[in-house]
Amino acid sequence: MRIIFMGTPDFAVPCLSKLIKAGHNICAVFTQPDKPKGRGYKLTPPPVKKLALENGIEVYQPKTLRTEDSTQLVKDLKPDVIVVVAYGKILPKSILEIPTYGCINVHASLLPKYRGAAPIQWSVLNGDKLTGVTTMYMAEGLDTGDIILSQKTDIGSDETSGELHDRLSEMGADLIVETLKQVENGTVERIPQDDEKSCYASMLSKDMSHINWNKTALEIHNLVRGLSPWPVANTKYNNKLLKVHRSRVTDGYSGEPGEIVEANGNFVVCCADNTAIELLEVQYEGKKRMSGKDFLCGHPIREKTIL
Repeated sequence: MRIIFMGTPDFAVPCLSKLIKAGHNICAVFTQPDKPKGRGYKLTPPPVKKLALENGIEVYQPKTLRTEDSTQLVKDLKPDVIVVVAYGKILPKSILEIPTYGCINVHASLLPKYRGAAPIQWSVLNGDKLTGVTTMYMAEGLDTGDIILSQKTDIGSDETSGELHDRLSEMGADLIVETLKQVENGTVERIPQDDEKSCYASMLSKDMSHINWNKTALEIHNLVRGLSPWPVANTKYNNKLLKVHRSRVTDGYSGEPGEIVEANGNFVVCCADNTAIELLEVQYEGKKRMSGKDFLCGHPIREKTIL
C-alpha cells in the first residue's frame, strides 16, 4: 500500500520500521519540527525522522496541517492510507478525507479507556492490571474513531511507565501491520466506541511529582512507577530534593507516614495505614541516580527521621 506515515517520538519508531520491513511503500513521513536539546540547545531531529532518512524516505515537518499548502501536499502524495502514531498534531477534516482507505491511528490503550495524551502513564498511576494497544479509524474527535483491532497485555506489579511504553510500542507495530493486511484484504471490521465507557488521560506535569506520605504504600508505589522515567516522583530530605526512580511495597513495619523505619542496608519508609515502601533507586539533588543502599552508605540516616 502507498502510505503516508505520521509520527514523532520513540514510540512510533517500531511501527514505521515494521511497515518498511513488511514491504509497504512509505511515500512520505510527516513528523514534528526539529527541537533544541541538551546544554547547547542543538537542533535535534525526532526519532522518526532519523529512521525515515536512514531508509531514504522523504520527510516533511510542517508546523501545522491546517493550511491549504499542507492539504495540497498530502493530496499530491496520493496516499492509500495515512498511518498516525504519536504524531503530536491534530489532523483536520480536510486531511482525514484524503486517503482512499482513511487515516488509521495506533493508540496505547484499550479504547475507549484512556483517550488522550498519556494513556500508558495513567494506566500505571491508577494501578491497572491490564492494558493494551488499539488501532482505529481516525475521526474529528480525540481518539473517538471506530476500533479496528486491539491487543491486551498484563501490567507487571513493579513495571514502570517507561518499561510498559517499550512493550506497547512493539505490540502496536505488529498490530498496525496486521491491521493493514485486513484493510488490503477487505476483511476489516469497524467497532464503534462506547463513549459512556471513555475516560481521558491528561498530560503529566511536574506538579504531580511530590510524594504524599499520607497515602498507602501501594498508591505511592504506583506514583513512582507511573512517573518513571518522567517527571519522577520526589520527596524532601534535609530540605533537598530526593527523587525516587524505583520502589517496592514491603511489609512488617509500622510507624508514622514519612518515617524512615529502616536505614541499615534497606531504605524503608512508612506510609498510611501502617504500610511501608522500600526506596530501591533514588537520586539526591545534584547527584547521580543510585541504589537506595548506596545512598544510605553516603548519607547515614537515623531511623525515625521524617521525610
